[in-house]
Amino acid sequence: MLKGIKELFVTPLAVLICSIPLLHGCGVQRAPVHQQPLPGWTLSWSDEFSTPDGSLPDPSKWTYSIGGGGWGNNELEYHTNRAENAHIEKGNLVITAIQEIYTGADGVTRNYTAARLKTQGRFAQAYGRFEARIKIPEGQGIWPAFWMMGEDMPTVGWPKCGEIDIMENIGKEPGTVHGTLHGPLPTGGASNISASFNLPDGKRFAGDFHLYAIEWEPNEIRFYVDANLFATLNRQSPGGGPWVFDHPFFILLNVAVGGDWPGNPDATTKFPQSMLVDYVRVYTKRQQ
Repeated sequence: MLKGIKELFVTPLAVLICSIPLLHGCGVQRAPVHQQPLPGWTLSWSDEFSTPDGSLPDPSKWTYSIGGGGWGNNELEYHTNRAENAHIEKGNLVITAIQEIYTGADGVTRNYTAARLKTQGRFAQAYGRFEARIKIPEGQGIWPAFWMMGEDMPTVGWPKCGEIDIMENIGKEPGTVHGTLHGPLPTGGASNISASFNLPDGKRFAGDFHLYAIEWEPNEIRFYVDANLFATLNRQSPGGGPWVFDHPFFILLNVAVGGDWPGNPDATTKFPQSMLVDYVRVYTKRQQ
């Protein structure tokens, strides 16, 4: 999630900013389930979050990152595997940040809790279309993300494993989301190749569901919000390091509180804050 398991010396090297009128809106109604596959793509994995209200995320598809060590970004939350922080409700995965004093099994105490779900060890794929329909939370210091990490992270570490941030938002930018690629720099540290998409007319992403997606091929990754292609990043994009996006990645969904990038909550921040995920779907490209 723009830093994830990162050291704090990430170096921004390219920032592309787009402000494009939306081609169409996304309503709050649920989309049809797979009856109309995307032209040219074949569904390979999905979670529609259709289990009963109050149930936990499907353990055959998701596991958790647990702890309150700041996650390399000086975040303030303790990520748990409790239903209070992640459960199914009305056909959505609900990830909730709560203001509460919480002490984990490791003895770390934090003033906020949230959840960080991942498909690590359950599902990973190289290339394809990865998409999720999400209604994000809002408020100063709130940091929702839909992102991916290289499956080889446990052996090669970050940033050599690569990271693809499909969607990140920081609460002080209610009308902006970011898409980013991270990889290693020859001199150490991480590259940061980023693009942004802005809603028109002062609209807020937290006001509705939107579809966030990438289309990932061997030599480039295209970033979308709804029907809008807002960035194409490739091997030639200024990054200063090798292209490490050529192996399977797993998926993450989380809400963070505070940290170096969004800053901390303030008196205007209201809790609890929830991210609603209607579905996550992954496709492979059909052979011509």
